[in-house]
Amino acid sequence: MKETIDIINAFEKASEKGQSTALATVVRVEGSSYRGAGARMLITEGGELSGAISGGCLEGDALRRALMVIVKNKPLLVKYDTSEENGDVFGVGLGCEGIIHVLIEPISANKASNPIEYLKKCVKQRSPNILVSIYSTNNKRFDKQGTYTLIKQQDELNKINGIDWSEFKEEINDTFIKKKSLFKSTKIEGEQIDIFFEYIPPRIKLLIAGAGNDVIPLVEVGEILAWEMILLDGRPSYANKQRFPNCQLMIGQPEKVLNELVIDSQTAILLMTHNYNYDKAIIKWAIGKDIPYLGMLGPKKKWALMRKELIAEGLDPSKLNIYSPMGLDIGAESAEEIVLSILGEIKAVFSNRKGGLLHKQEGRIHPNRKYNFK
Repeated sequence: MKETIDIINAFEKASEKGQSTALATVVRVEGSSYRGAGARMLITEGGELSGAISGGCLEGDALRRALMVIVKNKPLLVKYDTSEENGDVFGVGLGCEGIIHVLIEPISANKASNPIEYLKKCVKQRSPNILVSIYSTNNKRFDKQGTYTLIKQQDELNKINGIDWSEFKEEINDTFIKKKSLFKSTKIEGEQIDIFFEYIPPRIKLLIAGAGNDVIPLVEVGEILAWEMILLDGRPSYANKQRFPNCQLMIGQPEKVLNELVIDSQTAILLMTHNYNYDKAIIKWAIGKDIPYLGMLGPKKKWALMRKELIAEGLDPSKLNIYSPMGLDIGAESAEEIVLSILGEIKAVFSNRKGGLLHKQEGRIHPNRKYNFK
């Protein structure tokens, strides 16, 4: 989501200067690649780049083609075959052994349904979306290819931009249920096309209980990741805008502020108060709620004691997704190292990964890139 926000900001700056832009999107990958489908890069007519579609290998050629798209005001599908070791396709040997399809489309700031506006909605909304793009591998200059619409889970499917999306109800439901992007090959108006149903979840939201000094580096890294952050503490001398300028602050005891919180499938709760009773009050509130990640600082015996007390009070903490002590085992000691450990674990949990060493992993590094093709 950080990359998406950077692209939006770059687009707005370019628009203020009156500059034209184009958006390059990886819409399909066959084999291995540095970035997967959904990776984006914004190109301005001045040659400025925001985002990335590879590790730096494709950007130069994509820039050249994007400037052509801006001038002609027509979309273009570019195919990069990185399996060629001698790099004959565009002069660079990548060694990725994959085929990457990149859709480059001009962006009209005056058009309310341009892809940047769709991306803005994805950033603002706390619900998953499907961003739908159309392209043609048979006709790279197919003038109707591009980003077509944004679909929410409860949307009524009807005809949008000339296409009846109710015909793709099965694919759309499948994408929401599996939380994975999906591809569909079909014919529209006699043209053989591919549809990219891109699943975009809300950005991760951190509910951080505690405003001590060890929380400051966590918030700083959270800002770099563009995660949404809410800080909860009962001490206004600690929880203030001077110490946490970019956090939403909720000051008060748990029983006063917790009922104002909205929890969803992309929310992680971090207990960093160093206050046993404060942490326990939040855990009691969390029981019975579907919270993917509930982490707590402190030794294992802290949670063991708290769990015993909760059961004695007639509560059932067995269904909590509790991580105590929270964080990956990286030998962290300093506050900054502990932050690295905690945020790494949260990312792994929300990506449904184990957080192990990549060189010991068998098979693909990115197994989720085995997209569904229908």
